[in-house]
Amino acid sequence: MTAVASRKPATAGPPARGGGRLLAPLAVAVLGAAGVLACYRVFVRTSLGQLVDTAAMHGGDVRHPKVVEVLSRTLNGTTLVSLVLACVVAASIGVLRKRADLAVGAALLVIGANGSTQLLKTRLARPDLDAFPAPNSFPSGHTAAAASVVCALILVLPHAVRGTVALIGFVYVTVIAVATIWAEWHRPSDTVAAVLIVLAWSSLVAFGVRVRRWSDRGPVERPGRLAGLLLFCGAAVAGVAGALGLIAVALSERATPGLVSGRFAFLAGSAWIAATTAGAFLIWVRLASGPRPAAGTAPPKRFSAARRAARRPEGDNK
Repeated sequence: MTAVASRKPATAGPPARGGGRLLAPLAVAVLGAAGVLACYRVFVRTSLGQLVDTAAMHGGDVRHPKVVEVLSRTLNGTTLVSLVLACVVAASIGVLRKRADLAVGAALLVIGANGSTQLLKTRLARPDLDAFPAPNSFPSGHTAAAASVVCALILVLPHAVRGTVALIGFVYVTVIAVATIWAEWHRPSDTVAAVLIVLAWSSLVAFGVRVRRWSDRGPVERPGRLAGLLLFCGAAVAGVAGALGLIAVALSERATPGLVSGRFAFLAGSAWIAATTAGAFLIWVRLASGPRPAAGTAPPKRFSAARRAARRPEGDNK
């Protein structure tokens, strides 16, 4: 009798089970909600915050024909019909992949994020502290719709394409958010809060998926390094530019109003939006990853040798 050596299965990462992995989405959801609250308290409930936010909105007087065309088409393409269609597509992909949990999670993500956004917009008060009376626009419904659709697609699509979709989605959502400021529909804080609301709901959905797949022991899928690096660099560079720019605008509004141009304030707000969006998608691609079967494992045999012998026709010695 010869001994058959067993080959150790290759792994793609640590096991899927673990308390830290299970609770990480809840921590991100709490941080996302806290970020929404901070945006509201700083940029809606304080006079300086309103002045900075409104200055960024008024500074978006872009008149370049190509830029105006892109912004206008992007805004016009984000409608309720397109939102529903994208939600149906995302759920259908989950069903086709035989992942009902992802299909249901994608639907809950889109409905919860957009429902919360509309509820907050109608219930939150906006005091008139910047001499620009207008109804509350916090948070942005257009931005929440775009970000929720992209996050839903990332959730249901195969692991191999999630990084690419995240990069495309980052550009798309950023353009949508900046376009709402250019059109003076929203201020930067409105769009940033919308992205954070979507991230919070996405994290809750990821928690539910991980609870359901708690018994899976396969290695965890790793996000693509290139996509992650690009998103990280985008978040870091835009974050520094946005933070320094908004600080300069705040100092100008407090000490010498008009010292910093409106165009500068608009660009600073746009950088803040880009940084938040890139960071949110970078986090979401990691949270959406799940366990997969270990590579190198042989598929289970349907019948044992004894059962195959019992099924062999009588007199067949082959």
